[in-house]
Order: sequence, then C-alpha cells, then structure tokens
Amino acid sequence: MRKVVLGFSGGLDTSYCVKYLTEEKGYEVHSVIVNTGGFTAEELQEIEKRAYSLGVKSHKTVDAVRSYYDKVIRYLVFGNVLKNNTYPLSVSAERMSQALAIAEYVKEVGADAVAHGSTGAGNDQVRFDMIFHIMIPGVEIITPIRDLKLSREEEIAYLQTKGVEMNFAKAMYSINKGIWGTSVGGKETLTSNGMLPEEAWPTQLTNNNPEQVTLTFEKGELTGVNDKQFSHPTDAIVYLQTIAGAFAIGRDIHVGDTIIGIKGRVGFEAAAPMVILKAHHALEKHVLSKWQLTWKDQLATFYGNWMHEGQILDPVMRDIEAYLEHSQANVTGKVFVNLMPYRFQVTGIESAYDLMSSKFGKYGEMNSGWSGDDVRGFSKIFGNQTMIWNQVNESNKK
Repeated sequence: MRKVVLGFSGGLDTSYCVKYLTEEKGYEVHSVIVNTGGFTAEELQEIEKRAYSLGVKSHKTVDAVRSYYDKVIRYLVFGNVLKNNTYPLSVSAERMSQALAIAEYVKEVGADAVAHGSTGAGNDQVRFDMIFHIMIPGVEIITPIRDLKLSREEEIAYLQTKGVEMNFAKAMYSINKGIWGTSVGGKETLTSNGMLPEEAWPTQLTNNNPEQVTLTFEKGELTGVNDKQFSHPTDAIVYLQTIAGAFAIGRDIHVGDTIIGIKGRVGFEAAAPMVILKAHHALEKHVLSKWQLTWKDQLATFYGNWMHEGQILDPVMRDIEAYLEHSQANVTGKVFVNLMPYRFQVTGIESAYDLMSSKFGKYGEMNSGWSGDDVRGFSKIFGNQTMIWNQVNESNKK
C-alpha cells in the first residue's frame, strides 16, 4: 500500500482528503498537523482523534510555534510588514513553516506522496507545491480539492454520505488559526462587497472597558507586556492576544493580488499582531534615522510580498533579514497603547535611544543646536542645485 503524508488541520478540506485518499484511492494516510500557534492542547488532541476516526494510519503533531517566530515572524515585525498596508500575512507566512515541516516529515516516514487540501483558486496551492518541489523533488503531490474542483457544499455532501459527523454549519467558513492571526473566508468574501457577520469571527468582543497596555521591546522584539516579562517573544504575543483579543481588535478584510493572477478577498483578525506592528513602528520612528526608515520600508515591502508568494527559500530573503536585524540595534524601549472596543491607539514611547530630545530643539518652538543664520545659509545651499536648474531652464524658454 502506497504511503501519503497529508497536511491535516481537522477542517472540512483535509477531512475530505482523508476519506478520499483512503477509501477511493487506497492510500495509507499519515496525517500531520504543524502547529504554528492558535491551538490549545485540548484542540490538538481533538484534531488527532478526528484524524484517527476518519481512518489515518498514523498522526503526528509538530510544534513549530517558536521556529515559526524565529525564522519568520521576527522579520515581519522588524519590517512592520503589512501586505497592501492592511494584512499582517497571518496565514501566508505560516504556510512556509508548515510546508517545510511537512516536507521533513515526508522524508521521515519515507512516503511515496504528499497531499494538501488547497483549492485551485488560492495562493496556498502554489506555496505548498513550490516548497515540496524544492525540498522533496520527485515526491508525488496530490491535491484532491484542487484536482476535483470541489465546492465546500460538495465536500460536505460527500462526507455526509460517509457518515462523518462535524459542525457543517461552521464548516461553511474556512478558518485558519495561527499565532500571527486568523483568516476567515466565506461567501461574503467571494465578492467585492460584503462583510463577514459577527458570528463568523472566531474571537468575540468581551471587554468594553478601555485600558492601557505597555509593551516593552528589546532590539525590536517584544519581551514584556505591562509588568510581565517573557523568556521568548511567542509567550508575549500569546499573552497580549488574551488582552487585545477581548476588544475584537484587528478585524479587517484584505483585498490583494494572488500569486496566480486573480484578485481575492479574505477576512482576518489579528489583535496582537496589529498592536505589536503599530507599536514597534512608533518606536522605530523615534529611534531610527530618516534614511534607515526609508530603506527599511522599501526592503520590507519586497520581503513581505516575496514571503506572501511563497519564496522563503530565495537567498535574497536571507540578505534582507540580515539588514532588518542589524537595523534593530537601538529599537529598545516602551510603547504605550490604549485599547478600546474594535480599535486601539498608540499614545507614546519611552526609550534611551529616543532621537526626539529637547536638548537638540523642540519642533515648532525653538532650536538649541543652531542659529537663524545657520538656517539661512543651509536653506540657500540645500536648494542651490534646484535653483540653478530653474534659472537655466527659465532662460532657455525666452
């Protein structure tokens, strides 16, 4: 019997894949879930039970939360990466960690094939396929949902004929949870107009009383929330999520260009990531120079786009990561954020590296490091090249 490793989440698509591969195609299915955050120990146990109930030969849980942060998230924070100024790459980035871990498991099991539940209309099919082609060349890639062009309604109908019990009403929404946010897709995101209903969002509003949180960064990484210090940033992110998530912060709809050339919409909620990114950026604006910020923005935009398109193994990504990490040497301090229902506001920072120091002058009021004559001379020299250009071109018009 041929072995296939299936990336398994326990949702509708991968549940269909187990039944299809075992009962229709006769494969020995070895399922694996790569936990990149967002799952409790109890949820992971339930997913394992579901896998075995569907008929897998074996199931494995890979804990990739810290490696996901160390290899991916930290650079998204360093770069303040928001795809189209909106989306913190909640799912697209974690797919890289998952694909790499699945490829390693294929080698471990000695499988003949690898399978995933991606559809034929999204980005994930390219991300998974590309990593597999690079990491496990020659291993057959099986994609039942894509190849059979199945709708979610058709998947549900098939599983019902097999006697599979699950919350099919909930299955009408495609939900992907991770430490860096949760994506939510449904009928409302299939068109250019429409918002997900309140009940579709996994995290509900439970706190209506505004409060302030203090985030502590050391060399660009979140190490503390309020009076709590953490040994690893992933623990800080999880803790902040429990606070900010209660305010239903970080909900939005991302509209973007897919890898395959079509436009797409997806809902997402990312309370902790959005607060962290905005707080980190605020701190950077105080401690980095103008040109550090300018070049970081350009490199980070490319980095985020290339990550979104599955190109984590491109060597240029290591080059950009080196720049981003070096830029964080002085990004240390505290950032103060007010949390409110559905929104938040960064109110200020404290840092020993703050370049906004009164001893050099107070913007809009007075200067301490130069005289009026210094500014007169500087203004003349600074605009000298443009003045020459204008005078030469004005004389040639006559």
